[in-house]
Amino acid sequence: MTPQLHLHILASGSKGNAAVVEGPAGSVLVDCGISRRELLRRGGALGVDVEAVDAVIVTHEHSDHVSGLPAFCNNYGGPVFSTAGTASARKSIAGTPFELVGHDDVLELAGMTLRLFPTSHDVADPFGIRFEVSGADGEPADAVGWCTDTGVLTAEALGLLRDARILGIESNHDSEMLKNGPYPYFLRQRVGGERGHLSNDQCADALPLLVGEDTETVVALHLSQKNNRPSVCMRTLAAAMGATVDAGRPNEARTPDGLLSLCCASQTEPLTIW
Repeated sequence: MTPQLHLHILASGSKGNAAVVEGPAGSVLVDCGISRRELLRRGGALGVDVEAVDAVIVTHEHSDHVSGLPAFCNNYGGPVFSTAGTASARKSIAGTPFELVGHDDVLELAGMTLRLFPTSHDVADPFGIRFEVSGADGEPADAVGWCTDTGVLTAEALGLLRDARILGIESNHDSEMLKNGPYPYFLRQRVGGERGHLSNDQCADALPLLVGEDTETVVALHLSQKNNRPSVCMRTLAAAMGATVDAGRPNEARTPDGLLSLCCASQTEPLTIW
């Protein structure tokens, strides 16, 4: 398969989330949970002009996904998409000129087909996304799957994330670390519940269902800084796929045949996956 999509993760975690999916005819910003200055700085470090994105799409209204949106939109004239529930759920983004979509819509943006699917989180109407570009000369379609902030993987999520070449999927917490960590009981229940966040074990259990012959990279998203570690996450995911963790880089792993790599996205260090 000839790669036509590239994933640029600018921030991933409870302190802010933003990513750019780049296709052959343009790019889309997914969430805007960091400051405009930091968004542009991190994009520049990856060679990505975030101000030139063709559209912005907001998966849900939690502050770590929208805190930078008002300032970004002051200098941005392109479309900003969200569900009606997201658009009306937070006062700080109420003035954003959203274009409303349904959580199971199909959009055509920047030369890419975006297939939305519902996620399970304690917000108004969240969704994940499959980005897809048709293959050339009979090749399979190139796809990026994006799913974070969900307590379970819905049937729609499993269907649309399957066999993406680049799979970005939440692996928020280690269950034992959450159980024995600093969070109060109600917060532990929220994080570990069906409308909370996927654990390392839940992510690992899903990977054999989602990784197909076209999948080349799995990126673990939205790692908790208090209830997870990249090395802990990677050991769990690697074991599910028969991969070996890199001795020098414990947040990376690869299968013995070299066909599948796994890594963890960072809260502070931007990352590009080609």
